[in-house]
Amino acid sequence: KRKFEMGRPAALCKLGHKRVRSVRGRGGNMKYRALRADTGNFAWGTEHVSKKVRILDVVYNATSNELVRTKTLTKNTIVQIDAHPFMQWYTKHYGIELGKKGKKGHGAEEGKEAPEEKKSFKVLGKQQARAAGQKIDPTLDDQFQTGRLLACIASRPGQSGRCDGYVLEGEELAFYKKKLEKKKKN
Repeated sequence: KRKFEMGRPAALCKLGHKRVRSVRGRGGNMKYRALRADTGNFAWGTEHVSKKVRILDVVYNATSNELVRTKTLTKNTIVQIDAHPFMQWYTKHYGIELGKKGKKGHGAEEGKEAPEEKKSFKVLGKQQARAAGQKIDPTLDDQFQTGRLLACIASRPGQSGRCDGYVLEGEELAFYKKKLEKKKKN
């Protein structure tokens, strides 16, 4: 009967080339319905850095497996994202390449990198000082070797038109890894 009681159909944002529609809301405010999305800003919490990355696949959704099958992006969906923008940042910031099989001998790797790209002693000093106290989570390092990171969507694509989130780490990563293992067994 009344306009303010009106509901609208769910956006059900899918994985695909970006498609956003604007919807006029109450008070003339605008909502942005993402009907399809393929990229988003994802934050790496422990490193305090966020990058625009490609969303590769939908892996887990607590609501329903139907949403995983149809590759629907909603808030709190677990997705796989491209790790390369974070790897490039890490190399530039610490002078250490992530995702390399030979973990021992970071110094040897750094020695190989120096001839490729000339760096001043000041930059090398900064990178070594940063890398001295740097320790990366082994489970996260395994993901960097595959080139895909597990991440959680924190925004609401059907309301904001964006698909932003954060990289899973620590206990949260272990929890979802366990869920995915259980899902593979069934």
